[in-house]
Amino acid sequence: GDGFKVALLDLGTKNNIIRSLEKRGCDVTVYPADTTAEEILGDQPDGIMLSNGPGDPKECVQIIKEIKKLYDSEVPIFAICLGHQLMALATGADTEKMRWGHRGGNHPVKDLKSGRVSSQNHGYVIKEETIDPDVAEVSFINVNDKTIEGLDYKNKNIRTVQFHPEACPGPQDTAYLFDEFMDRMKGAKNA
Repeated sequence: GDGFKVALLDLGTKNNIIRSLEKRGCDVTVYPADTTAEEILGDQPDGIMLSNGPGDPKECVQIIKEIKKLYDSEVPIFAICLGHQLMALATGADTEKMRWGHRGGNHPVKDLKSGRVSSQNHGYVIKEETIDPDVAEVSFINVNDKTIEGLDYKNKNIRTVQFHPEACPGPQDTAYLFDEFMDRMKGAKNA
């Protein structure tokens, strides 16, 4: 694409994340998970995408340190799934393994602002009581058990979601989050 330059930190990314960004005209550069924040920021991206991926987020100690540096920048960030969990850990929150994961359409996620509902698939969750209310606010919850499914970071241009807005095949009802990321980059560029 010839639009916004997006740095995608590959934590186990799905190709449809890349396609979703390219569909919106973005020039996407994929960085391996062990890339330093300095290298990513040195390439002067308009936005940073933290991808989904497998495993226990607490094991990603070095990646969490680099994500904290990305958080401290002024670059808009959108994080999905594992990226969502790692951003929370980088800002002082905690995660835990769920006894039973959320799998499929019978685990609806609700956007607290719009009321829209989608589904998700994950086995780790951010512990709500560990979120600093001065750092982030809950933006999505699981309708059934009220676990955290998304965060908006205060005084930052950062949104994270536990579920997969790029899911395909599957629900397309949260693809608007990619459009919102485009708006965040546009706002940051015009600031």
